[in-house]
Amino acid sequence: MSPARDPLTTPPVDDADIPAWVAATGVDGLVDIHVHFLPDRMLQKVWAFFDQAEKNYGMAWPIHYREPEQTRIDLLRGFGVRTFAPLVYPHKPDMAAWLTSWALEWAAEVPEAVPTATLFPEDSVTTYLGDALSAGARAVKVHVQVGDFDPRDPRLDRAWGLVADAGVPAIVHCGDGPRQGTYTGMDVFVEVLERHPRLTAVIAHAGLPEYDRTLKLLDRFPNVHIDTTMVGTPYTEEFAPVPADWPARLADVADRVVLGTDFPNIPYGYHEQLAAIAGWAGADDRLGAEFLRSVLHDAPARLLGVA
Repeated sequence: MSPARDPLTTPPVDDADIPAWVAATGVDGLVDIHVHFLPDRMLQKVWAFFDQAEKNYGMAWPIHYREPEQTRIDLLRGFGVRTFAPLVYPHKPDMAAWLTSWALEWAAEVPEAVPTATLFPEDSVTTYLGDALSAGARAVKVHVQVGDFDPRDPRLDRAWGLVADAGVPAIVHCGDGPRQGTYTGMDVFVEVLERHPRLTAVIAHAGLPEYDRTLKLLDRFPNVHIDTTMVGTPYTEEFAPVPADWPARLADVADRVVLGTDFPNIPYGYHEQLAAIAGWAGADDRLGAEFLRSVLHDAPARLLGVA
């Protein structure tokens, strides 16, 4: 009999290896809090933007999973993703209500998907957001960079309060990477947290490249988390490397790190994110297998309210 696989020392080598590796971790499936499914016409425009990434970001960004929608769903199932949050986000006014409605309807047709919502600073935000939360939305995507809006906008004050009261996570892209926005940066978003300290916020991409400032938010606000989206992968290490003591710094906030991947809009295989997380878990004795299970399943399942 071959010895049991150690998921810390033998991370998945490719996507086909993911199911066996997940089984070795002891979890009954992955819970991914940060994936994207969008109306097809909008998704095609998003992919066209990434096709111009060398102009937009200064580096190539080939979409690894440029596949039809059903194929993408089947890929996640094949990886062992048992639950995921399909995130949508607007880039201008009068889009968020439509996208939220679409996301709620879409999730109702996909067993692994949880219903999600989004927002934009506009007079109607509390109406459609409140309706979505009442309808069971379990996560709210807030993309400060793409939306190019100020998260401190007074029109959002009641909206942040609604999310805080509902206790659902707001997955917030407010960091300066991969491109600085008008209102990105932890010095901006901290003002939202100071006004709404009970807000359950998941800082997308761990706030890259502001990893230090992001971890300080976790020190101040007990409901703030980080997701792993793109963090520590070989691609991202080229322009936003994690600090050398990253695993050690995660030890104090181990239960507030959650799996996120940005599938399908990533320029590499899904397994690379999992391998990065395994590397952190194995690099510090205070993390280990317990941390791995927490990131991959327990912590994101708790945030999304799934068993």
